[in-house]
Amino acid sequence: MAVQPDDVLDACGLPCPLPLLKAKQGLARLKAGQLLEVIATDAGSWRDFETFAEQSIHELVAREERGERFHYWIRKGEEPVS
Repeated sequence: MAVQPDDVLDACGLPCPLPLLKAKQGLARLKAGQLLEVIATDAGSWRDFETFAEQSIHELVAREERGERFHYWIRKGEEPVS
């Protein structure tokens, strides 16, 4: 993917659900609109990140499988104003 992420999180070697939990922590450090790239080796993360994006304010911009590594690009959503 040709997009430059604002932060990269290496979650390789971490079993489910740790890649997603680490991604949530990474997103918490970003500002709305910024992009987080997550690299994971857990095959279950493919489904986990899709479901997470569907149920959250964040956008799964893209995802790719490169050999045994899964790359995810997640754009942090804006918190709704109360």
